[in-house]
Amino acid sequence: MNSLKVKILGLTAVILALTVGVTLWVNLETQRTILHRFADQSGRVLGETIRNSIITHMAAGQQDEVASDLGRISREPSIDTIRIFDETGRILVSSKVEETGDLVSGEDLLAYRSNNFSYISMAGARELHSTLVPIRNQPACHGCHDAKAPVLGILSVHLSLDEMTALQGKGKQATFLSSLGMMAIMILALGIFILFYVDRPLRRLTEAMRMVEDGEFEAAHLSETNSREMAFLSGKFNLMVNRLRELIDRTVSQEREVAVAQEKLAHHEEIRSMNATLEERLREIEHLNITLEERIEEIEEANYKIADLASELEERNTTLQVAVNRLQALHRMGLDINATMDLERLFTLLVHQTTETLRARIGYILLLEQDSWSLTIGAAEGIPDHIDRGLRIPIKPGGVSQWVIHNRQPLLIEDIEEAREFSRVSRLGFSRETVVCAPLNCGDEIIGTMTIANRKDGQAFNREDLELLATIAAQASVAIRNARLYEEQEKTYLSTVQALVSAVEASDAYTRGHSERVKRYALRLAEFLNLPAETQKRIEQAAILHDIGKIGICESLLHKTEKLDQNDIHTLRQHPTIGVRILEPIRFLEPIRDIILQHHERFDGKGYPHGIVGGDMMLEAKILAVADTYDAMTTDRPYRKALSHEVAVAEIREHAGTQFDPQIAQAFLAMMARDDRSDEAAAS
Repeated sequence: MNSLKVKILGLTAVILALTVGVTLWVNLETQRTILHRFADQSGRVLGETIRNSIITHMAAGQQDEVASDLGRISREPSIDTIRIFDETGRILVSSKVEETGDLVSGEDLLAYRSNNFSYISMAGARELHSTLVPIRNQPACHGCHDAKAPVLGILSVHLSLDEMTALQGKGKQATFLSSLGMMAIMILALGIFILFYVDRPLRRLTEAMRMVEDGEFEAAHLSETNSREMAFLSGKFNLMVNRLRELIDRTVSQEREVAVAQEKLAHHEEIRSMNATLEERLREIEHLNITLEERIEEIEEANYKIADLASELEERNTTLQVAVNRLQALHRMGLDINATMDLERLFTLLVHQTTETLRARIGYILLLEQDSWSLTIGAAEGIPDHIDRGLRIPIKPGGVSQWVIHNRQPLLIEDIEEAREFSRVSRLGFSRETVVCAPLNCGDEIIGTMTIANRKDGQAFNREDLELLATIAAQASVAIRNARLYEEQEKTYLSTVQALVSAVEASDAYTRGHSERVKRYALRLAEFLNLPAETQKRIEQAAILHDIGKIGICESLLHKTEKLDQNDIHTLRQHPTIGVRILEPIRFLEPIRDIILQHHERFDGKGYPHGIVGGDMMLEAKILAVADTYDAMTTDRPYRKALSHEVAVAEIREHAGTQFDPQIAQAFLAMMARDDRSDEAAAS
């Protein structure tokens, strides 16, 4: 605490704190005075306005309008209450109807009687500004009021100062924070000034004095030039050191001469030899000191170079780590997209992982429609929710994707402000800042673009980001091409198998169109149950192919009109198993094989071919069983005529819990009832 710089800084901090405190107090008091004066002026203007309105209504004989006006005015948030009371304190009219006839508060009455028509009062924790405006008895009022009464009433307006107080509080906080910031800046600046212009020169001066004490006159030289005073002090100190050195050298020389004179007779030659040797040793020591200082400087310079190399190596390691991370992300993305054959999921996965890898806020894939020369959204992340995902975007100049499609190459826009040929606002409802975009190619054909915009850290995209996106787009193009081929292959397989089913059904007039109707009923029930799209797709495929196993059943048995014997029944019950064997080589139909196998199983376990209990049945098989049974009952068969809709519905209701899952059966009945009501409404 005895340090000069600490004392200077402490004294300065105390003076600044006192100055800032006084300034803060004066500012706060000034704000409060302005607040009260503003409230007083507003209250007076408002009171005069209301009084004039009251006098106008009373002169027109519209006394009832006075209370209505007070009620409307009191709805303003800044007005607490408005009332009119007489000189005895009795409330004549009030914005609060329940107060009429009560006595006014003592503060209002006392203020009026003391001619204090404007004052501040507290209502709990709230601060109110009250204004009193006497309503004088004018000649126009003598028809209804005693002409001797000088005052007909006193208008009392209470203004709430809550909002102004809140504003004052914010002003206090801002003034306090700015004062603290100013004081901190001044203390910091003064501290830096003292450390640089006072403390450092004093420390160097102290070190030089220590060197003088140790006899190191050469090293004790000062060269302070950061201020005129310090330069003057350095010059005087150096002059003092030089003179001191001269005096010491002179003294040593004189003492040496005396010693030589005393020993001259006896040891003249020996002393001379010793002096010469001593001087030589001193010169060697001085030379060694100079050499040592040079070596120390070389070591320090080498340390600086080592530090620079270490910093450069660390920077390169960081760059290498970023590159490794990007390659790992690219590898993981390649594995993920190559394992996905669903185009919608593939687009969503590409956009999400690319956006995360490039640390961006927005990413989307736009697909090119060659016929209409427009773009549709394949997948998007980060765009506003109100944008329609089915939007068709015409290809026009000014768009990033338009440029990429036209030029067939990736595009980097580091700053949209510098790229005047592109519009700042995207048609997807966001403002572009920095953008990278790459084409998606399928062979020589461009099928769309992938765009990433606006990095999360606010930095601009660079060439490395563009190269990474181009690489991802190339991988994505291959994955999209594979997914489309896989989708076409699926459609081809499904069409082939469906053609086989149609061929089987075409041979029998009774079952023609059965699979299509079962598909329609099953899909309606799945939609009624709000099942996921993947589940609905499995139900659709299983419904189309559920009777494909009948290819392996003798046609005469399928068309037999006589009663079936046990062998016939056993043979017919093999068609689910035969159907599974037929579909077994088709890999993409693997998820529906168990559905086809179970569509004749029963909830009570008495179905075929394996007698599975309802709890072990697949949900899709339960839905298919109800749809299949309903269509079988409502169409003609070789052994009977078609049943009516009502009879079929009654049969399903009766066998719910035995043949059918009760929940699925109830949902089917509810769906049919809803459709019946819709048909009746349409008919009426």
